[in-house]
Amino acid sequence: MPSISEFRRGMAIMFKDDIYLIVEFQHIKPGKGQAFIRSKLKNLRSGRVIDHTFRLNEKLEAVRLDTKPMQYLYSDETSAIFMDKETYDQVSIGNDIIGDQARFLLEGIEVKVLFHEKTAISVELPTTMEFEVTESEPAVRGDTAGNLTKWVTIETGAKVQVPPFISQGERVKIDTRDGSYVSRV
Repeated sequence: MPSISEFRRGMAIMFKDDIYLIVEFQHIKPGKGQAFIRSKLKNLRSGRVIDHTFRLNEKLEAVRLDTKPMQYLYSDETSAIFMDKETYDQVSIGNDIIGDQARFLLEGIEVKVLFHEKTAISVELPTTMEFEVTESEPAVRGDTAGNLTKWVTIETGAKVQVPPFISQGERVKIDTRDGSYVSRV
């Protein structure tokens, strides 16, 4: 059981009966009173970030997490199927764990799956991925002033905003964390 003074960024802890990752923390020593640590914690199941203040005499339970590279195979209505690249075991991970990232799952891509004991708790896609544009409205001639964008559909069926010069059949690089356009490939 580590004490609060042993905090470090990226450490996983059990807090409020759930697993949290320490995103950032700051040790504060006021002029009067006890020192404390102000922290930002990310819930690994929901992805929500909370602020919490810990006193230095509190104890927390450290959680051991394992990361495995896995390959995405296919999805059904409730889950996605991933394959362990070393053992070829297949694991079904619920859409509630994958969340909004499911719209960027391409057959055959390699992802990182975070496990607590034998339970998958998080799926991490590559930061940027390349996709083919399958549907695009034609750009309006002369519409080049300002920071204009248009909606296109990529090969996974997701809709993303891109600059007006992108057309159907082109490949684009998308940031999977927020769905934003990065560049043309």
